Amino acid sequence: MLNYYELSLNISPFHPFNEIAVAWLADLGYESFMEEESVLKAYIQEPLFNQEALQERLLKMKQHVAVADRLILIPGQNWNAQWESSFTPVVLNQLTILAPFHSEEWRKGMFIEIEPKMSFGTGHHATTALMCEAMRAIDFNGISVLDMGTGTGVLAIYAEKLGADEILGVDIESWAIENARENAARNGCRNISLLLEDIHRVMLDPFEVVLANINKNVLKVQMGVYSNFLKKSGILLLSGFFTQDDNEIIQTASNYNLTLQKRYEKDSWSCLQFVKN
Repeated sequence: MLNYYELSLNISPFHPFNEIAVAWLADLGYESFMEEESVLKAYIQEPLFNQEALQERLLKMKQHVAVADRLILIPGQNWNAQWESSFTPVVLNQLTILAPFHSEEWRKGMFIEIEPKMSFGTGHHATTALMCEAMRAIDFNGISVLDMGTGTGVLAIYAEKLGADEILGVDIESWAIENARENAARNGCRNISLLLEDIHRVMLDPFEVVLANINKNVLKVQMGVYSNFLKKSGILLLSGFFTQDDNEIIQTASNYNLTLQKRYEKDSWSCLQFVKN
């Protein structure tokens, strides 16, 4: 199991610079984030860590805000304990996202139980909440769904709970696919398949809904792939970027016959819904 670096940033003032820090760090390969009062914690695989790139971003941030940083190496075997100690249930409208160790009081109505391990997608981040909100407004009954960068599999699981008949979750990380597979089984899912592959290297039949909660740069690079994998009049849901990036995402999408239908916003983060012409 891979070792991870944990970067702690004590930021003052915390808002909105915590969100800016997440976007900058995501561009450097940091894949999971937690917030504890005025401290942002970010996690990156040891082989992907770049000290020079990090210091460059920190210097840029310190020009605008006070930042105290701390970096520690977390052995892989300690990762689950880190998550368990800080993972509180996430209560969204008509959905609760919880972990196996949470009590029965949280297991009312519709809920998803996940063991996050090293994968992004606990529901704590605004983008996951936005994706779930947008998904709730879509009729998933009997449709096919592609979940790009599936991570914990939480969006794929939610799609099945909303009635989807066929869901494919794709990720380039083997541990993410393993985590998503475990979580799908944990929730009794029968309609989810998982694929470990770079999406540019596969041929798939088109889907009625494509979900992608990643980051702005990846979304822009993969936009044409999303369009190719969508049926005509199919829906594309995108998140993982700030509202200030909406126009850039919308312009890129327009190059691939994708028209904006709806916008969702939470804590300066954005979720955009497109339809394929």
